[in-house]
Amino acid sequence: MTVQVGTDTAKTRRSLNAGGASVSYYSIAAASEAGLGDFSRLPAALKVVLENMLRFEDDGRTVSLDDIRAFAEWAEKGGRNPREIAYRPARVLMQDFTGVPAVVDLAAMRDGIKALGGDAQKINPLNPVDLVIDHSVMIDEFGNPRAFQHNVDREYERNMERYQFLKWGQTAFDNFRVVPPGTGICHQVNLEYLAQTVWTDKDQNGEEVAYPDTLVGTDSHTTMVNGAAVLGWGVGGIEAEAAMLGQPISMLIPEVVGFELTGRMMEGTTGTDLVLKVVEMLREKGVVGKFVEFYGKGLDNLPLADRATIANMAPEYGATCGFFPIDGETLRYLENTGRDKGRIALVEAYAKENGFWRGDDYAPIYTDTLSLDMGTIVPAISGPKRPQDFIALTEAARAFGEYVKGIRSGKDATPRAEIRWEGEGGAPEPVEIPGDEGHHVRGNVESPDGNYQLHDGSIVIASITSCTNTSNPYVMIGAGLVARKARERGLTRKPWVKTSLAPGSQVVSAYLEAADLQEDLDAIGFNLVGYGCTTCIGNSGPLAPEISKTINDADLIATSVLSGNRNFEGRISPDVRANYLASPPLVVAYALVGDMNVDISKASLGKDKDGNDVYLKDIWPTSKEIADLVEKTVTRESFQEKYADVFKGDERWQAVETPQSETYDWPPTSTYVQNPPYFQNMDPKPGKIEDIKSARVLAVLGDMITTDHISPAGSFKESSPAGQYLIDRQVPVREFNSYGSRRGNHEVMMRGTFANIRIRNEMLSGVEGGYTKGPDGEQTSIYDAAMAWQEKGVPLVVFGGEQYGAGSSRDWAAKGTALLGVKAVIAENFERIHRSNLVGMGVIPFEFTGGDTRTSLGLTGEEEVSILGLEDVKPLQEVPATIKMADGSEKQITLKCRIDTEVEIDYIKNGGVLHYVLRNLAAA
Repeated sequence: MTVQVGTDTAKTRRSLNAGGASVSYYSIAAASEAGLGDFSRLPAALKVVLENMLRFEDDGRTVSLDDIRAFAEWAEKGGRNPREIAYRPARVLMQDFTGVPAVVDLAAMRDGIKALGGDAQKINPLNPVDLVIDHSVMIDEFGNPRAFQHNVDREYERNMERYQFLKWGQTAFDNFRVVPPGTGICHQVNLEYLAQTVWTDKDQNGEEVAYPDTLVGTDSHTTMVNGAAVLGWGVGGIEAEAAMLGQPISMLIPEVVGFELTGRMMEGTTGTDLVLKVVEMLREKGVVGKFVEFYGKGLDNLPLADRATIANMAPEYGATCGFFPIDGETLRYLENTGRDKGRIALVEAYAKENGFWRGDDYAPIYTDTLSLDMGTIVPAISGPKRPQDFIALTEAARAFGEYVKGIRSGKDATPRAEIRWEGEGGAPEPVEIPGDEGHHVRGNVESPDGNYQLHDGSIVIASITSCTNTSNPYVMIGAGLVARKARERGLTRKPWVKTSLAPGSQVVSAYLEAADLQEDLDAIGFNLVGYGCTTCIGNSGPLAPEISKTINDADLIATSVLSGNRNFEGRISPDVRANYLASPPLVVAYALVGDMNVDISKASLGKDKDGNDVYLKDIWPTSKEIADLVEKTVTRESFQEKYADVFKGDERWQAVETPQSETYDWPPTSTYVQNPPYFQNMDPKPGKIEDIKSARVLAVLGDMITTDHISPAGSFKESSPAGQYLIDRQVPVREFNSYGSRRGNHEVMMRGTFANIRIRNEMLSGVEGGYTKGPDGEQTSIYDAAMAWQEKGVPLVVFGGEQYGAGSSRDWAAKGTALLGVKAVIAENFERIHRSNLVGMGVIPFEFTGGDTRTSLGLTGEEEVSILGLEDVKPLQEVPATIKMADGSEKQITLKCRIDTEVEIDYIKNGGVLHYVLRNLAAA
């Protein structure tokens, strides 16, 4: 990337010396001196955006002096001034699930621009792009020394077509690098290696310029890097592609909520417990679309690893980002993770010189604030299906019992029976299940590990996984110590628990081995299964056939416990209904008991070798034990060694063969990569926004419909439309892989849209899964119904409730919606990323007004919907809509159009942001 020098703001450019070198920078203080306003009390997170305005002010084409003055007005107005601005991040981060469709789109755009008479080389990233392959490894093998190698072998077998395509992209496109499989999770690689906190580059005059490191990523947990004072957040692949191609991100100057942290964590608690409480508090506060900045004296006691854990889960608390300013802990982390000494010196000098440093006098203006004493944090989990459902550990068993009772009430349930286990170590005591009252269901399993009985609450997956916690050496070392102490007492996992350890980087393995803890983890079943997202993204792999059969035959409410950030319905495993987020040490503890009904805060975890009860307190390490091992084993040298050849990959990656060509030669028989239809037969000129007339309803959905509901990432069955598509092309079920891995094939993804096994379409009664009513009024798959309506030339709409589109920054949730023929989504409100993605694909989001909802209007899905006044619609305008009911009567309502900015109007006129970019590039 070449730094663009502004014109009027060139006088704000100054220089500083750091680490023996001189660099230029854009001075916020100088902007104040130039009369542009008082910026001294802006939060650091907002100063990053302001600096971006100073650097890209260029004759008013994308940034004007009024845009810069608006930041001073933001402070004067108490932290609010929602002016539209054009923001340009320094770089883009991708993972393979979202990266493959992005590269597919770029390849298709090269074909498209040539068809319009343009130059294919104009389709090239202008900003640096790093794609980390981390979402493709599945846990087929576990609990033994061969698990890692077996899973890696299967990963390459399943994904060779995708990897060949990505390697082609690496050679075909400029500014595009690929981190090979088996390296780690993109956010952890970003935090530990790619991120610099302060970036440098040359301007068009060849001068070195320093500026804040910023990025957007095609994964919602891009926010993790905000723990290291790098401003970043997740966007859809569509928006990221536009950013790659030089398009600024259109956004409103955000509100910034200050979250004060005081005190220090108590003995026995972890950073995971803290973040689960933060998620609960901020969800209750309501911070969707806002920045959250953490401040307060408590930060002096909070390691950067814990900060990154909190920043990681910004999507779970709904914020755009959770930012931590630069301070001494930031510098310590950069030093410990092997960053260049000169870079660290520059970070300190730049932060202090340009007003980004969090010192004792740091007291910015915030839009709103809230506070938390970290000394009040208790051990906790969250679940069973939302990250914000915080449960103190002491209440976990009771809460699960109530959850089961709610599901089973009114249903027939088998009588209560004792758990029988005939494996080694003798049979455990019968488990008393809180709130049972005949509501719990059971089923018998005959297994090579012994015969036993599963019931509602049996934990069948316990997984140490995800960037959220495996990036944190304090909780990982803690998990290893729990395993060591459990092993010493003779405890091990229950035979029905599928255990796994999937670190976010190879550095984790290095320090676990240096601490001699990996052997202890292996001994109780937590063998290394791969370096990647695994269970957190739904790649938990199959359960043992006898366990899966028992769960499904008896309709059990099986559970999982994972150290991840997402536990949405249908995400973790098709066999598991209740999913709980927990710290890695608690994941180990739950594997020992294998039962969510056990109150592990006080009940026995099992018997030791002498027949004595062992309790959680007996195997829980002290904070000092953990800190001493972290200090001893997590070293600068280990980071430098593991990241020395980060882009090289192993022999398998190096052996992947790929063609070298300007455009991609789409293999006609590929079931992984297909040329999407977006740019085929495209008119060189944009169209206009048209009214929606007599649209039919494809689905009526409830509250908290996540992008996992709309576009699932995990496995799918032979009987599904996607499964039938693959069967028709002679793909055996064993090779289906996952929806996420097939995001380069629009035919699979269209069939997977609204196909989550737990989604409930209110047009049907008591039916789960991707079903609706077709034109004939009969139940059918959503895909088949959509195709039938398309044949008739009938537009479609979808209705939803609150927080529509929560969760992952999954562009296919919008792409699939558009390809099914949906012209509008009408909901009570939208999560930030999905709203943007819908607009980016030409689908208009609308919100109910005046207290109207799908339920108050009595919608059944039999209605016809017309939305007028769209030809000249303005951002956030209210428009009239007519709903023709099944009985012929009509209801007139008003909808708020959630096209939020002027540039989004242009996106909709063009049919999407990529069409807009392509037409502009072709015309140029």
